[in-house]
Amino acid sequence: MNISIVIPLLNEEESLNELYRWIASVMQSNGFLYELIFIDDGSTDKSWKIIESLSKENPAVKGIRFQKNYGKSQALHAGFSMAEGDVIITMDADLQDNPEEIPALYKMIIEEGFDLVSGWKKKRYDSVISKNLPSKLFNYAARKTSGVKLHDFNCGLKAYKKDVVKTIEVTGEMHRYIPVLAKNAGFSKISEKPVLHQARKYGTTKFGAERFIRGFLDLITIWFLSTFGKRPMHLFGAWGAFMLFVGFCFALYLGIDKLFINPSARLITARPEFFIALTAMILGTQLFLAGFLGELILRSKKDSRNYIIKERRNFKD
Repeated sequence: MNISIVIPLLNEEESLNELYRWIASVMQSNGFLYELIFIDDGSTDKSWKIIESLSKENPAVKGIRFQKNYGKSQALHAGFSMAEGDVIITMDADLQDNPEEIPALYKMIIEEGFDLVSGWKKKRYDSVISKNLPSKLFNYAARKTSGVKLHDFNCGLKAYKKDVVKTIEVTGEMHRYIPVLAKNAGFSKISEKPVLHQARKYGTTKFGAERFIRGFLDLITIWFLSTFGKRPMHLFGAWGAFMLFVGFCFALYLGIDKLFINPSARLITARPEFFIALTAMILGTQLFLAGFLGELILRSKKDSRNYIIKERRNFKD
């Protein structure tokens, strides 16, 4: 199979039929063998009924229905686990991503050998204040922190080599940072392609300005995970050792001063150095314990899937 198109969605009943016709037309005109995987992330409208209808009309259309709304990252995780194509394309269901870009993205993966190609919406049709400006700031911070030189981390239109999506784990709110996850997993051939962005035709956006706040917090998380995710003791243990050393030095100073230099001086517990030593030793011990607990959790980690699939359509059991 050439291409798997993975589309997470939430309450997009108005756009699904049009999106399907558009994608099917592009696939047929280019002679691609494909599958189209819709992941219904707990929609409350008629989205699932439309997916069921399309799956009956075309066996290439497949559907996954979640028990409730779990988020885009979990939807992508489910779609990636089911995808069978040599190249996996992700896109949003709101018609803002143009399916005509798919053949060029496919060629960049197959012919030019890229592991991942991210879409870059150079010209956007979103609100400048609420989306464009925060997005530019967010992308700048993401580039500087991660070292991945992309202009648009948030673009839903991306192409992946199959090995990439089968290797990385997209959990929590990490869908924004899939290129970073791919880089950390050893897939270094990452590029981007300017793509057409279209104004939303139906409905309203499911993401508000608060997603950028969560995005920056996730950026800190992924920096930590990429640097110390496999060795938490290297961070917590180093700081713990430093704090214990500071506490020991103050305690040693107090002991020598009281025993040999100023035996008649005020009580050790009345001196500020005593509280510095005590606090440093307590913090050092806690940091060591945090490192040990992190190592234990890492070694006992199980399957990260944390969603329930209610129904599936056109998948082999």
